[in-house]
Amino acid sequence: MKHKYDIIVVGGGPAGSMAAKYAAENGADVCLLEKTRDIGYPVRCGEAVGHAGITQFVEMKDTWIAEKINSCTLVSPDGTKLDVPFANETGYILNRRIFDYDLSRIASKAGAQIFTKAHVTGLIYRNNRISGVKVNHIGEEKNIEAKLIIGADGVDSRVGRWAGLKTTVKLRDMEACMQYSVSNIDVKRNNMTMFVGQNYAPGGYLWIFPKGEDFANIGLGISGTYSKQKSAKKYLDEFMDREYPNASIHTSMCGGCPVAYPIKKPVADNIMIIGDAAHHINPVTGGGITPAMKSGMLGGLVAAEAIKKNNVSESFLNKYVKDIDRDFTKRHKTLYKIKEAISKLSDDDINGIASKIDSIPVEKRTLQKVFMSSMIKKPSLVIDVLRVFAGI
Repeated sequence: MKHKYDIIVVGGGPAGSMAAKYAAENGADVCLLEKTRDIGYPVRCGEAVGHAGITQFVEMKDTWIAEKINSCTLVSPDGTKLDVPFANETGYILNRRIFDYDLSRIASKAGAQIFTKAHVTGLIYRNNRISGVKVNHIGEEKNIEAKLIIGADGVDSRVGRWAGLKTTVKLRDMEACMQYSVSNIDVKRNNMTMFVGQNYAPGGYLWIFPKGEDFANIGLGISGTYSKQKSAKKYLDEFMDREYPNASIHTSMCGGCPVAYPIKKPVADNIMIIGDAAHHINPVTGGGITPAMKSGMLGGLVAAEAIKKNNVSESFLNKYVKDIDRDFTKRHKTLYKIKEAISKLSDDDINGIASKIDSIPVEKRTLQKVFMSSMIKKPSLVIDVLRVFAGI
């Protein structure tokens, strides 16, 4: 580990690896610091992605795929099951441990230098400007200087907070999540199943994502406003006891997931934050892998340009803000408003919508038809969504 780099990336997830890759291959001297001993572990993710989302950045590898997905099943509060085939898109449940590890190797091949068990504990300043990071690398305290720090340290990001960026979210916009990776269960292959309703996951949904013959990720996210009454773990344990009493639990994961607007100001002089740290997470699904990779790519490109032009000021780094806003931030804001509209639906509303959709033959069901049927059954949802697109 050198004492000085052009760019330090804090965090070795998809956002961090993409930022390191694109910055390095565009001429920057890049160091990526990951606090855990293994990139890709622990997994704090349902691991579901779409083919198009990943392949816009990298070619999909078979070793990354635990399960191919070609349909989803939506389960309403009254137990109605709606099978919806995917028309033109293939989905995957990933092996995130392998996927993340390989992304870091891609970044390394591009020229980035990567270190694990490198826990960043603070920022260092020179002349009142951020000039590097404090890091504990396998028990050794070091100060590493850089012209630009990229915070890719996930939902629990401290880099942005240390730099004075506003990263807090309202309780209602923070999902409390719990997931088990389980075996010894009957699981529907090539299909993701999602349960909605107050008994399953109020303000969110419960998922079953298969990863093999008798293995799956089973988890849920509930709105933070509901977690005061009952924890996410309690909801999940009740479901497991009811549906899979003989399951073996191999890993347990818990954490928060911000389903809010992206951070308004993810840059300052000498610093930018990307991916989950910048709340680049789909507010409807909680999915963050693809937007993390996209913001990492866009951030890495702007970072490399900033180094070339010797200008790491907030005003220059705002190019990254404009790029992400043009690419997906506006869409995320739209999705947030749709999430808010959906959150107003009662269990009776959802059951009525499910009944309407159930009348559509399975072979004619598409996600678009499901959405349109929902609007026909619940006209107020039409108004809410129209308001979204009208900007009201």
